[in-house]
Amino acid sequence: MIKINSAQLWVHDQDEALAFYTQKLGWEVRSDVTLAEMGDFRWLTVGPPGQEDFGIVLMAIPGAPVMDEQTGAEVRNLMSKGFAGSTAGSITRSGCSPGGFACAGLAASSTPSAPPENAASTR
Repeated sequence: MIKINSAQLWVHDQDEALAFYTQKLGWEVRSDVTLAEMGDFRWLTVGPPGQEDFGIVLMAIPGAPVMDEQTGAEVRNLMSKGFAGSTAGSITRSGCSPGGFACAGLAASSTPSAPPENAASTR
């Protein structure tokens, strides 16, 4: 049997996340250690009461966001349309739903259609 001991969640604000898990959900702090020798890295874990063998590590997102706000909005818009934007349309037209696991009529060798010309680059 596989047991999961911990999971990591990336958070923008560790103190805000800590308040949510402890004050709103009633979870316990398992560890809260700041390591000065690692640039003040903070190892913060919380877990549900009565489940001492499981915890969630609340990891601070290092640095600034990867994308500016406009690019991020464009990527979110494309992702909301389904897998690779325009690919969702070709999958749907083939008789499949984008969230489905098995689709009749969609060959395994099908190649996704190209993204729309106005698609934002994520690089």
